Amino acid sequence: MTISPSIRQDAATLSARLPSLVIAARKVAQTVRHGVHGRRRAGSGETFWQFRPFVSGEPSSRVDWRRSAREERAFVREREWEAAHTVWIWFDRSASMRFGSSLSQTTKIDRAAVLALAFADLCVRGGERAGLLGLTRPLASQGVIERFAEAIATDERLHGASEAGLPPLAPARARSMALLVGDFLEEPEKTEQAMRAISAEGAIGELVLIVDPIEEVYPFSGNVEFLHPAGGSRLVSPRAQNLREAYLGRLAAHRDALRRICGRLGWGMNLHRTDASAAEVLLALRVRLSTPESGGEIRSA
Repeated sequence: MTISPSIRQDAATLSARLPSLVIAARKVAQTVRHGVHGRRRAGSGETFWQFRPFVSGEPSSRVDWRRSAREERAFVREREWEAAHTVWIWFDRSASMRFGSSLSQTTKIDRAAVLALAFADLCVRGGERAGLLGLTRPLASQGVIERFAEAIATDERLHGASEAGLPPLAPARARSMALLVGDFLEEPEKTEQAMRAISAEGAIGELVLIVDPIEEVYPFSGNVEFLHPAGGSRLVSPRAQNLREAYLGRLAAHRDALRRICGRLGWGMNLHRTDASAAEVLLALRVRLSTPESGGEIRSA
């Protein structure tokens, strides 16, 4: 038995699948929007929100005299609170993300792309700006899904598939947020280095660990040949079941290390299996963005 990097046959490149992933991202974002309460409230923005009755004790300078002249009481013009967030999004496009088993209907990279695109749409519709880390400037356009898909496709045409399993070592500005989506199979120290670089100026962040269900249950037994996702390396085990305990122990230790890193930096960590609902983790992330101080871990499985 041979376990290949991708059991199902996918299109050769991510960019070739982007049209269908854009449609999927729109559907997921629309589903999640119904579950998110509006964040509109009064504040220091520039956009008119509503008139409300003047309250005794407020400065008279706040009265809108033109509106008040039409009735027998005074009214105040309120502006809508505007979020200061810029959300930087990155998802892993390296070889290990191309894996997809028979236990899931999607590969890890396709689910990561859908989550990244849909989250960008949710952020923009919620009043934030969103940018692809290392690829685009922050955007506030409601066509952000299509703009991001175009940027990804252009990057693939110019540079080919990315082999970097970690985001660029570049700081995000204070009062911004970074969403990093990938399997994070690199050594935890390298992941921490990237996270520290991003948050060096005060940005907060979230990790979403994408896993295929077969990576968690390890159902292998008998004679199995394991192939490295990037090709070349291989391991032949005549009794694959004997590796299960060591594999699961190492996987647990790796995730514990990532949790400790997130705890030290004040980041959130989310575990998402590709056989679970994309909407579930997106809804939790969107709520977390509204209350980033809540911390904790989301498990979507």
